Formats: sequence, C-alpha cells, structure tokens
Amino acid sequence: MTRNVVVTGIGMTTPIGGDAPSTWAAALAGTPGTIRLGPDWAADQPAQIAAMMKVDPAEVLKPVEVRRMDRSEQCALIASREAWADAGAPDVDPIRLGVVVASGIGGINSLIQAYETLRDKGAARVSPHMVTMIMPNGPAAMVGIEVGARAGVHTPVSACASGAEAVSYAAKMIEDGRADIVVAGGTEACMNGVTMAGFAAMRALSTRNDDPATASRAYDVDRDGFVMGEGAGILILEEEDHARARGAKIYGRYGGSGLTSDGHHIAQPDPEGAGAARAITMALADADLSPADIIHINAHATSTPQGDYAESVALRRALGGQADHAWVSGTKSMTGHLLGGAGAVESIFAILALRDRIAPPSINIFNFDTSIDLQVTKDGPVQLPAGDIAALNNSFGFGGHDVALVFKSV
Repeated sequence: MTRNVVVTGIGMTTPIGGDAPSTWAAALAGTPGTIRLGPDWAADQPAQIAAMMKVDPAEVLKPVEVRRMDRSEQCALIASREAWADAGAPDVDPIRLGVVVASGIGGINSLIQAYETLRDKGAARVSPHMVTMIMPNGPAAMVGIEVGARAGVHTPVSACASGAEAVSYAAKMIEDGRADIVVAGGTEACMNGVTMAGFAAMRALSTRNDDPATASRAYDVDRDGFVMGEGAGILILEEEDHARARGAKIYGRYGGSGLTSDGHHIAQPDPEGAGAARAITMALADADLSPADIIHINAHATSTPQGDYAESVALRRALGGQADHAWVSGTKSMTGHLLGGAGAVESIFAILALRDRIAPPSINIFNFDTSIDLQVTKDGPVQLPAGDIAALNNSFGFGGHDVALVFKSV
C-alpha cells in the first residue's frame, strides 16, 4: 500500500518573526533580519553582524525551561509547540508518533558556558543539566518528551543540510510504515565568540559590518559570505489517509528527496555541482516528477561566492531548460543562515509558496552576477501559476552533504 505524506502543521521562530505567520509575512515583505551584534565578545570579531531571533526564547518559555535547556533546544521546543497546535494537537497512538529534529552544531553555547563556570567557579558549580544541554540529540529529545513520541526520536547531523535531511528521514518513517505522524525539522543557536571567530577564520562570513541589513547578498557580484542566523523550523508530517480521517488541514504534499555527497572538499562545494545535481535528479524521481514540473526553487543560496555559483551549475545540470522557467528565491538574504535549522525553515517557505502561489523575494541584489544562470526573484515576490505545481528546496553542508527535497501543491 502506498503511504503518501502531507504537511499538516508548521512552526517557526526566526530572525524575522517569532512564529510561522509573522516569519512568512516578513519574508514576503523582504524584511532583513541582520543586525549589529552588541555583546562585548563581538567587539573584536572580524564579522560583527548576525541574524538573531526576532523574539527571544526567554519571552516565550517558562524560566525553568530556559534554565534547563540550551538555546537550540529552546528554539526547537517553541517551533514544535506551534506546529503541534497548528496541526490540531492530533490524537495519535504514541507508538505511531516519531520525532526527527536536527542540529548542525548542537549546544555549543551551553558547552562554553559550562567551561567558563568550571574555570571561574569550580566543578561543583557546573549545571547538572549540562550534558543534556550540549548533546546534539538534545533538541529532538526535548521535543520527543514534549509530545510523548514512541516510534523513534532521531537526530541527523550533516552540517547545513541537517534540517533538510531530517525532513527526508521523517517522511521515510511514514512511507515505511514506522509512524503515522512525525514531528520534523531543524534548529540552531550557536552565536558566540568561538563559533563566529571560527567561521570568520575560514572566510565564510560576511564582514559588511557597516551595513548589516544588506550584508547577505546571494547572487550579487559583491557577495562576501553568509550571515550567521539562529532559530528553528518544525513541520508536522502525516500519512495522508490518517490526516484526512481526522479532518486535518493540509498545507502541501511531501514529494520526494535525494541525498548524495560530493567527495570533494571539507568546506567547499564541488564547482561542477555534480553531487548536488544528482540529489535534485533523485528527488524528482522519488517524487515521480520531471524538471518541467518544478515551478519554484528555494535555493541554498548562502551568499558565498563559490557556493551560489556551484548551486546554479547544479540546477542547470539537473533541470536543463526548465531552469529558465522556475523562480528561484534566496531567503537567507533575509533570515541569515540558520545552519542546521535552514533546511527546515526553507522547506516551510517552499510549502507556503505553493499554498499562496507566491515566490518570496531575494533581497540585497544590487548588481546581479550574470554568471548565475537562473531566474531569481530579485525584483520582489513573484506570482506562481494555478494548478498542480511543485517546488524544490536545496540544502548543502560542509563535508559535501547534498540534500534536495520536493514538495507538491494541494
């Protein structure tokens, strides 16, 4: 029996909105989320800008939850609560309920804080919650406990492709019959001096400190690196018959996924885009679609010189002439790069684009790089056609991880 997967709930907390509706409205309005960092540790950083969450978790969670959870766990819990409520808080057998929530880096803020406590105050003052705050599966575990999941709680870690891989894994759990509902997505919150210095040392970050709002410039000739972001995106994936039986609203359909690897370099993409192109082709085949069916693409588009170009080459290889007709959005120009949370947030953007028939803008393109052979939404949001349409979401991570997801309209 074919088990189709649909999306019945969404939740987000991002640098441009504290929930899904406000984030989506801000994205359509082309709202930049990058700010100049204020903490003392940022003063001597090469990159002194970042995309911090619009609504601080401490404003949403109980003090005891903030005290016992890493910031990445806090983000995941906030987004999952929104998504779960949005799905109607479904009554589901716990052994048919799963969780797949990814993080690319995990609780590094809590690790640094624990080290500072150990150094300054001694071992007796280290938090008893330290281990559960720093473990990479902490966000998934917190969400799993929140909803009482018994079908399995998982944490794929594939750098900046982690959130997208989580969505793929979750869908496979449903397709394979392991679960009827899976809470899926990604989270990241790793803004600190160590992380920022490390990314800056490898020349990955934009250093446009004097103009934060325009620092993330995907597809612009003058792009100089990504802007670090934080936040989470969570989707409720559900077997279609199960969703219809309970009268759930359906945002869109999960179509398919493709997962490959470059085998090229630890931090640079394959300039020929071969692995990424294979992931896209595999996702189309999994979704039983052709390139002509893809009307919209939420691209990885981090604003790095090499990455944006390599992705454009991959899209050309995989889509051929259809790349002339699919509208490409680079939404990291607004949210910054949420690392392990990016693929999940951008999956939600792709789904909402299909629902509302509108592709969000790619902002901060002042001098379009003509070597990017794509149809980019550089002049604002673009209306998408009626009928059955599909969208592609790309996510690529350090280590050569390539993940492509396809979603279909309803």
